[in-house]
Amino acid sequence: MNDNPPKIPMPSAHPKPSTEHLATELQRLFGFETFRQGQQDVVEHLLAGHSSLAIFPTGAGKSLCYQFVASQLPHLTLVVSPLLALMKDQLAFLHSKGIAAASIDSTLSFEQNQQVMQDIRSGACKILMVSVERFKNERFRQFIKSVPLSMLVVDEAHCISEWGHNFRPDYLKLPDYQQDLKIPLVLLLTATATKKVKHDMAQRFAIAPGHIVQTGFYRANLQLDIVPVAQSQKNNQLISVLKQQAGAGIVYVTLQKTAEAVAQLLIQQGLSAKAYHAGLDNELRQHIQLEFMQQKVQIVVATIAFGMGIDKSDIRFVVHYDLPKSIENYSQEIGRAGRDGQVSRCLVLANLDGLTTVENFVFGDTPDADAIKRVLANIKSSAESEFTEQAYSWEMQINELSQISNIRQLPLKTLLVQLELAGVLKSLYAYFAEFKLRFNRDSNDILNLFDGERREFLACVFNTTQMKKIWGVVNFDAIYQQYQAPRHRVVSALEYLAEHQYIQLESRLMTDVYEVKSGAMLTPELAAHLGHYFADNEQKEIKRIAAMIRFFELDRCLSYNLARYFDDHNAPTNCGHCSVCQGKTATLERVALPAMPDRQTISEAMASLSTYLENKADIAMSESIYCHFLTAMSMPLFVRSRAAKLSGFGLCEQQPYAEVRKQVKAILSSSD
Repeated sequence: MNDNPPKIPMPSAHPKPSTEHLATELQRLFGFETFRQGQQDVVEHLLAGHSSLAIFPTGAGKSLCYQFVASQLPHLTLVVSPLLALMKDQLAFLHSKGIAAASIDSTLSFEQNQQVMQDIRSGACKILMVSVERFKNERFRQFIKSVPLSMLVVDEAHCISEWGHNFRPDYLKLPDYQQDLKIPLVLLLTATATKKVKHDMAQRFAIAPGHIVQTGFYRANLQLDIVPVAQSQKNNQLISVLKQQAGAGIVYVTLQKTAEAVAQLLIQQGLSAKAYHAGLDNELRQHIQLEFMQQKVQIVVATIAFGMGIDKSDIRFVVHYDLPKSIENYSQEIGRAGRDGQVSRCLVLANLDGLTTVENFVFGDTPDADAIKRVLANIKSSAESEFTEQAYSWEMQINELSQISNIRQLPLKTLLVQLELAGVLKSLYAYFAEFKLRFNRDSNDILNLFDGERREFLACVFNTTQMKKIWGVVNFDAIYQQYQAPRHRVVSALEYLAEHQYIQLESRLMTDVYEVKSGAMLTPELAAHLGHYFADNEQKEIKRIAAMIRFFELDRCLSYNLARYFDDHNAPTNCGHCSVCQGKTATLERVALPAMPDRQTISEAMASLSTYLENKADIAMSESIYCHFLTAMSMPLFVRSRAAKLSGFGLCEQQPYAEVRKQVKAILSSSD
C-alpha cells in the first residue's frame, strides 16, 4: 500500500468557469440563488482539475459540492458512502432535482442492478453511490474499470485516518482504488477533522494544502450545556429537561438495554418516545426513523446506531444521557441539532459513573496475542507446501474467520488491512461461495428454449444442482468435472436465466481472495508487531476519552474550545450561550466504584467458564477471554456458545478492565 501515490495524469485544463456561469447553473439545477460559504471554492478547485478536501460543519452543504460538480463533468462520478441510509437520502434529493443518480447496493433486485449498469454504460447516469466494501466484488471492479470516471468522492472521509474517531480499515484502500481505476479527481468530505486527521487525509490523496477548504466550525445557534448530575438523579433531571423542550430531539445512550429502559421511562411520563439501537431488526429501525422524520415520535432514545442517515433540519435538542465516546463523537452527534439555523439545545447529563463502560468498550475491541496467532496460522494453512519466497493464495470468509480467531469483525478487518500495509497480504478479488436457484418454470421447458451445446451445458448445470424442496445449491465443482465449464461461464448463464425470469437466483457467503507473500509471513516479529499496533490504538482511544472529560470540565468557553479542537481559530472566544459563558463550570464526580468481587468469587466464575467451554470450543482459554467474560464484553466465542447465560458473566462489569486484568493475571499465575 503506497502512502505517497504517484499523481494521476489530469485531464486537459479547462478555463475557469465564470462566477455568473456557476450561479446560473446553481439556479438551474438546484434552485438556489447563491452558494453557501466554502461551496464555490471547492467547486472552482475541482472544475480547474484540482482534487480537494472540504471540511464543513454538519448540515452546511458538503454534498452539494460533488452534486454540482458531477453535473459539469463529462463522465461518471463515483461516491463512496459509509451508510446505506446516507445514500438513499442523497439519491432522493438528486432525483427531486432531476439529476440522474443511482446506487449499487444489497437492496437492489437483479433487474434493478442490471438497469443501473445499463444507465451507467449509456451515460444516462451521472452519479453512482457505493459502499467501500463494494470494491471487493470482483464483478463490480471489472464493470467499473470499463466505465470512464471523472471523480471519486469520499463521504465521511475522516474514516480513512487511523487518527480519526470512526476509522474504517477498508477506507485505507481507497487511494489504491483511485490509482487502479485512473480517476483523475478526488473530493474528500467530512465535518469532523482535527489538524492531524486533516493532514493525514490530504496526504493520502496528494491534495495540496491550498486545495483544502475549511469553513468555520462554530455554530452560533447551538447552546452547549454540561450539567453535572449524580447518577441517582439523572432520570429526574432528564424528565425535567425534556418536559420543558418543544420539538423533536434525540437522547443518546451507550447501551442497548439503557435505550430500552430510558424510552420506557419517558413513555410512562407521558412523553412520545421510542428506543433505537442495533439490536432491533432493520425493518423496525426504518419504521422508527420514518416516524421521527414525520413528527409521529418526538424523542428517539438511541445508541450511536442512530443519526448518520437522519436529514432532519428541525431537531431542537440533543441530550447525552451517557458520556459520548470522544469529542469527535460528541461533535458529530450534537451536529444533528438545529440544521435549520434555529436555536437548539445540546445537553450532557454528566458524571464519571459511566466512564468505566466507555473505556471497557475500547479494551473489548483489542484482540489478544493468541487470537492474532490464530489468524496467522489460518493464513499459513493455505500454503500447499513448505514456505518459500513465492506467493500463494488464501481465501477467507469474514464471519468464519471471526469465529475461528475469536475476534470481532471490525478489529479483524483492521488486522487484515494492517497485514496488507505490511506487505504480507494483497487483496485480489471477492466472490460468492454459494449460488442458490429456484425454478420459475419447469427445467425441461427452460432447456427446450436452447439448442445444441448450450442446451447440453445448461442440462449439466441443472442436473448437478442439489435441489432441496424448491431451492437448489449450484455445484460448481461437479459442473467442472462433468463439463469442464469454468465458474464465470456458469455465473453468466445463471444471471442470463435470472434476467429473463426463468429462475430466481440468490448468492451468499462472500469470500475474499488474497495473495500471500510467503517471505513476509515468515517475519518472526509479525505477530508482535500486530499486537503492538492494537495496544497503541487502545492507548490512543483511552487518551481520546480523557481529552473529552477535560473538555467537559473546562472553565473557558466550550464553543470556542470545540472549534479550536477541530483547527478552527475564528470562533468568538466567548460565545455567550454555553454553560461556561453563563457561569456554570462543570466538575464531574463519580460515586465510589463498587468493591471488586473477592478473589475466590472471581476464580470460581473463571473455573465455571472454563468447564462450560471445555466441550464447546477448540480455543484455548486466555487472560483476554476471562476478562471479556467478567466485564460482559461480547466476543464471537460467547455468542456461539451462549456463555453469557452463565451466572459469572458480567461479575466485574462495573470495574475498570485494567483492574480486572490484574486480578485475572494473578489468579492464572497462582494456578500455574
